[in-house]
Amino acid sequence: MSVKKTGKAEGDSLSPGLRRFLYLTIFMTGGAILIVEILGAKMLSPFFGTSHFVWTAQIAVTLLSLSVGYWFGGTLVDRSTDLRILFRCMLGAGAYLAMTIPFCPKVAYACLDRMPLAVGSLFAAAFLFFVPLTLLAVTSPFLIRVFTTNMETLGGNVGRLYAVGTIGSVAGTVLIGYVLIPLLPNSQTMLITAGVLMLLPLAHFFIWRNQAYSNTAATILVLVAGSLGVRGVQLDGKLRFSHLVEIDRANSNYGLMQVLDNEGGGLRYYLNDYLTQNTYDTDTGQSTSLFTHMLHGLAKVYTRETEDVLCIGVGVGIVPMLFANEESNVDAVEINDKIPALAAKHFGFEPKKMNLTIGDGRQFVNSCEKKYDAVILDAFLGDSSPSHLMSQEAFNQMKRVLKPEGVLVINMFGEFEPGKDFFTASLDKTLKSVFRAVRIHTSGNGNVFFVASPASVLTQHREYDYDSTYPTQINEAERAMEGIRQVNSQSGIILTDDYNPVDVRDASTREEHRRSLAMNMRNSEDNE
Repeated sequence: MSVKKTGKAEGDSLSPGLRRFLYLTIFMTGGAILIVEILGAKMLSPFFGTSHFVWTAQIAVTLLSLSVGYWFGGTLVDRSTDLRILFRCMLGAGAYLAMTIPFCPKVAYACLDRMPLAVGSLFAAAFLFFVPLTLLAVTSPFLIRVFTTNMETLGGNVGRLYAVGTIGSVAGTVLIGYVLIPLLPNSQTMLITAGVLMLLPLAHFFIWRNQAYSNTAATILVLVAGSLGVRGVQLDGKLRFSHLVEIDRANSNYGLMQVLDNEGGGLRYYLNDYLTQNTYDTDTGQSTSLFTHMLHGLAKVYTRETEDVLCIGVGVGIVPMLFANEESNVDAVEINDKIPALAAKHFGFEPKKMNLTIGDGRQFVNSCEKKYDAVILDAFLGDSSPSHLMSQEAFNQMKRVLKPEGVLVINMFGEFEPGKDFFTASLDKTLKSVFRAVRIHTSGNGNVFFVASPASVLTQHREYDYDSTYPTQINEAERAMEGIRQVNSQSGIILTDDYNPVDVRDASTREEHRRSLAMNMRNSEDNE
């Protein structure tokens, strides 16, 4: 049984050069789909965070786009196998992606203004990426029909095309994850992806379909969309804020890193995906953030000595440096390989004063045989703590590497108000299921500090050193030391590796925090 032919560009009538070009096309579209899926979530993360809601939205939009694109492509190719139709779809996808670059912040803020975070991230992802992903998905059904002249070769054509497309997807995934995200800003990566998707149709139009009107129209579209994309990259690279000057920025696998200075100097900020991670007095070399002083101070208060210290999460290196400057033996674990150089350049971090490991904190602890006087857990993924570091199993491993009277000190964002206290209460229950003594300190203005020990009781071996605390934070530190809190025993659960629903149960608190951060950033930009 033969398949009806509808155009000279089918099956055996394809020239060897065109056939190779079409295989290249499906390879490139397969790669582009995965790049857009991953990169789209990274572009939205400064506004919506990195919770599972954002990834769920992006994956859902991608799968829906593929479904609609496969159906649409099949419908188009049944009407005509003219390859210009396919390449016009690809050209449209590239042009649309180029235009998402300048409009991504506007779309994200509009969705944040009107919708809950989970719903807003879904609508933002759909508006920005549904159309281009749908147009790219047209490629597979279209080329299957073009390559197939009879039913006897259908299986082979389908297998080869899907194999090439899947290999392209693998290549795109590896490229975006290991090369492009760490190397380039997200806006530039999206522009490059859009450019490749627009150049392939142009190559086809000029080499195999030499109609002047098609070439002219396509070239104009590429120039217009490319210009908008370039403008978006320029705006992204020159981002400024009210009274602040961006002095450094770098992309990483764990978000956009920015260093900002006050226009008059003296105060420096480190931001990750628009979340202020630390503040720093460039004149005194001190952090102006309470949590850095409390993490160091609580460890000193509750241990006889801090000879051996493990810091899980380096940030800009201020906390491990406080211990290192006291001649403690410091092991520091940081998952973001871009952090040490940035911290050394702008925040006085000296990696040579400690044993620095680039890797995951949980993995380090699992394989560690050393015993510590203090373990400092200050790890954040965007605006929340990684769940695999906040489980009963993780705390059992941290207890294993502590000396008998050692302490685990944790910095986290939490609430005590009924209905919003799930994470705080769950962390308290989880720690108490592992450690014999657990205490909570908070000043009431954001950060919550847990201190846990395998000892039967937490003993304050010395007074908190207020003299070493940054002057503007002394009152906050006093309130935090006095502010020992209890949680509602009826709230929360013991968190395990198998069941850790904090992202969902604590979603409203995290959404409020993320929305506040994003809107503050917009206000700073608008004031410029």
